[in-house]
Amino acid sequence: MIEVIKGGPDDYETIRSLAEVIWPATYSTILSAEQLEFMFNMMYSKNSYNEQLSLKNHHYLLAKDGGKFVGFASYEINYRPDTAKIHKLYVLPETQGRGVGYVLASKIEAIAKSHGNSVLTLNVNRYNPSVKFYIKAGFVKAGQEDINIGNGYLMEDYIMQKGL
Repeated sequence: MIEVIKGGPDDYETIRSLAEVIWPATYSTILSAEQLEFMFNMMYSKNSYNEQLSLKNHHYLLAKDGGKFVGFASYEINYRPDTAKIHKLYVLPETQGRGVGYVLASKIEAIAKSHGNSVLTLNVNRYNPSVKFYIKAGFVKAGQEDINIGNGYLMEDYIMQKGL
């Protein structure tokens, strides 16, 4: 059974260690090694993690299966009026297809609804196979954007939304 627990300041190492496995498996065929390393260091440094929690109002969830951490997600309530945003949703490659992603997304949906948000949004790389996961979970493509993240790199994303 998949257990979801709230993450906090003490969970940085767990989240980073999961991301160290998940990111190369997810992005090595989409991004150059240099861009992958640049983005990883930008998003998963200790300072960035602390800033997400303390300044950006991000909340983390950790998924456990059989006592082992298998994924994580981060989200923000009231990202925009009536809208919550999933910032991260990652599951270990060997556990994908077992419902972990759906459990994390469903938990975020419930939290967003309980705070009066009626829309859930996220960005996903246009070339990421997880686009299919989000469509199956009820999200629709609401647009796309290229985000300059520095060092000459772009995040080429779909904007996806789901009514709650």
